[in-house]
Amino acid sequence: MTDRPDPLDRLRARVARLGAPFCLGIDPHPDTLPDELPRDVAGVERFARGLLEAAAEHAVAVKVNVAFFEAFGSSGWAALERLVADLPADHFLVLDAKRGDIGSTAERYAASLFGQLGADAVTLSPYLGEDSVEPFLAYPGRVVYLVVRTSNPSAGRLQDLPVGGAPLHERVASWASSTWTDGRVGLVVGATAPDELARLRRIAPGPGFLVPGVGAQEGDLVAALAHCHGTAAPGLVSISRGVAATRGDGWRSAAAESAQAWLGRMQEAGATLPA
Repeated sequence: MTDRPDPLDRLRARVARLGAPFCLGIDPHPDTLPDELPRDVAGVERFARGLLEAAAEHAVAVKVNVAFFEAFGSSGWAALERLVADLPADHFLVLDAKRGDIGSTAERYAASLFGQLGADAVTLSPYLGEDSVEPFLAYPGRVVYLVVRTSNPSAGRLQDLPVGGAPLHERVASWASSTWTDGRVGLVVGATAPDELARLRRIAPGPGFLVPGVGAQEGDLVAALAHCHGTAAPGLVSISRGVAATRGDGWRSAAAESAQAWLGRMQEAGATLPA
């Protein structure tokens, strides 16, 4: 993966080719694996690999949640290494890790996720400031997505706290977009609050947004498509459980069909948006 072209250029090219910013999310929880698979690290790896083989061709990017591998210790980490090593060369790999720590620790997290695993992008918590982000940007061409407004039910308890007359998540978006302007710092903004998504795009016109919450959480697909792309970088609309919903014997073919259908829905909805 170290010989790949610049990740953002590769992402732009794939979005242009497929005509939609569909990101395939891989969140292999043992309790929701297909019935034929064991509820252990072998089952998690087989499921993740099956999703990748069945559905990745319909996606511009793949987002892997590392927690579902890390939970198994060294064997889970080895499974994650094998999975990302086999990702098709033109795909954009996001490792959803939500790391965030002081500079020296951030350097080691970056060495792990970018240096060892070769990710194109990672998700980070922004709440330790610039020195928790810059070690990741020391890797040329790599992208980070700062968690700004998430789609979980209690997100607003902290993210909506008023700070100087505006919600905290808006302050974070404004800070990030004005601090890093080259497209390498994006924002995670959920699709379950479309008005906030639109407002954050107005506040931060440049960064690409990584938008979860469409699919199983029933977020607003049209709003996600309308606001995910920034002037400095393309965005992504991530769907995980909405693709990997079938637990029966035909889960691979069902995932392929679902991914193809989501791509088609995004293409159709995107075509209706203003240029």
